[in-house]
Amino acid sequence: QVQLVESGGGLVQPGGSLRLSCAASGSIFRLYDMGWYRQAPGKQRELVAATTSGGSTNYADSVKGRFTISRDNVKNTVYLQMNSLKPEDTAVYYCNAVCAPTPGAVLKNYWGQGTQVTVSP
Repeated sequence: QVQLVESGGGLVQPGGSLRLSCAASGSIFRLYDMGWYRQAPGKQRELVAATTSGGSTNYADSVKGRFTISRDNVKNTVYLQMNSLKPEDTAVYYCNAVCAPTPGAVLKNYWGQGTQVTVSP
């Protein structure tokens, strides 16, 4: 089994910054894509940013230029640096990872428990 543990959420004023972290642990042979999704009340979960094991990145248009995703393949950790935060960034942020738990195993999709980010004066 693979566990994803997120940290770094909280309350911040508009224009402020937060850094989210997500550490993967457990039965991990290889991590592939890792990313961050968010879900605001009454809305569907949406992709915020993702990164491949090779370091390629992809961002939602709404966060381009403000958010930066990065990963540490040694620590099996993915980060999301969020700058110039806006009230519309308020949501529960979920970490996601695609993982092969053992050599030759079918790839599985794992989710963290979510961390609340609230942007408010």
